[in-house]
Amino acid sequence: MPPLPPPLPRTFPLPTITLEDAVRLQFRLLEHTAAHFEGPQLFEADAGVVTGLGRPRTTARVEAVLADWFGAEEAALVQGAGTGAIRAALQAAVSPGDPLLIHRAPVYRTTAVTLRGLGVRTAEADFNDRTDLRQSLASTGLTWAFVQHSRQRLGDSYDPGEVLAACRAAGVRTVVDDNYAVLRVPACGVQLGADASCFSLFKLHGPEGVGAVVGAHDLVGRIRADNYSGGGQVQGSQALEALRALTHVPVMWALQSLVSAEVAARLGAGEVPGVAEVRIANAQDRCLLVRLDRPVARQLPAVAARYGAAPYPVGSDSRYEIAPLVHRMSASSLDDAPELADWTVRINPMRAGADLVIEILRRSLHDLKG
Repeated sequence: MPPLPPPLPRTFPLPTITLEDAVRLQFRLLEHTAAHFEGPQLFEADAGVVTGLGRPRTTARVEAVLADWFGAEEAALVQGAGTGAIRAALQAAVSPGDPLLIHRAPVYRTTAVTLRGLGVRTAEADFNDRTDLRQSLASTGLTWAFVQHSRQRLGDSYDPGEVLAACRAAGVRTVVDDNYAVLRVPACGVQLGADASCFSLFKLHGPEGVGAVVGAHDLVGRIRADNYSGGGQVQGSQALEALRALTHVPVMWALQSLVSAEVAARLGAGEVPGVAEVRIANAQDRCLLVRLDRPVARQLPAVAARYGAAPYPVGSDSRYEIAPLVHRMSASSLDDAPELADWTVRINPMRAGADLVIEILRRSLHDLKG
């Protein structure tokens, strides 16, 4: 008797900004850029630990643009992309042995490495359960919480803004992992009241290895004090490259969200034989979880690659990723739902339209029938 396919859980996708709002957001970035850069400075980049700044002048200007754009007190560019940004913020916030509140769910793999390296004492609460969250926040000695904006469990339903508000009411400060969410959702963590938002600029089409922390003056100040070495600085050329990339990211993300919705609707209507179920989810990046009617999910990425799909991510929405991604579910998602591994793939349209995504999936599933 063939194995019964596991159904996809109900998902609660994060809201996305509209195309019109993305255009306004993009224009505001240039308004803030004009406030901090004179024209020629946009073609010039310095390097090194400038006296009095501790970093390149160009980097400091880009940081000022980002702080204004996100409505934050300060911003710091760091090496190590999103992981480096999270590590820098948590290292500035907590010391070894300090308690840190986190969501009761599989922890993103690189974040787990950071928590282990910092030696913090994690306390868990189910952020989906307001009562459990309030009780955990009342714990003696708890001063910081770490919130992942994107979903950790497929069935996560918590509103990050409500979680942050509960933390503030309890006098607990917050660091938010805004990777996969920033510039897609209407408001990131710091805009919702967090003390810091951490995210990768590599995931926003910037250069490899550059991340950002935007947030409170004291926390960002400690990050800068820790990062005093010249070799640890984000150089001016990298900062300018990241700024240039950001000038088109909001509109590109809004278009991607529209394409994802179209693909989900067409697959849900039965346009591709072999697709049993589809969900939009924030399982790492905003993607489609596609459950197949046969357990061929492990084979599908390699077949789809023959028709132009990317079989694995580079930075999950980095500048390298232009073709639709057809890949296994994320490791943290599979930690939560391992039974889906043989039946479900995640699909991100990246820069493609719905027609290409549908055609790649149709041809690939047809080949796997043979």
